[in-house]
Amino acid sequence: MKYFYYTNCVNWPRSKVDDLCDCVDNAIDITRKTFLNHVDRDSQRDIELSLGYAEHWKRGLTAAADWSVKYMRSKLKGTRVYIFVQSGIEYVFVPAEKERLLYD
Repeated sequence: MKYFYYTNCVNWPRSKVDDLCDCVDNAIDITRKTFLNHVDRDSQRDIELSLGYAEHWKRGLTAAADWSVKYMRSKLKGTRVYIFVQSGIEYVFVPAEKERLLYD
């Protein structure tokens, strides 16, 4: 099952912030390799490019080489999610069938 980019903490619905806080507080760190094995790579590539990362190390800093980037796994309202963290912003990936996870 692939996980797709849902939204980030900046755009999170205010009424559901407690759910995100619980999710992040209970997250465990994982490797980039594990993260990429589970998430849709096109979604992740789009995020990385929008943040200014290079696609290849010969062209500049990549997300893979950025020591400040973290990858996490957690649960949000009982559903497994994957999280990419860059500059304190959490980018949350959910299974396709849970795309309305926050609005249920």
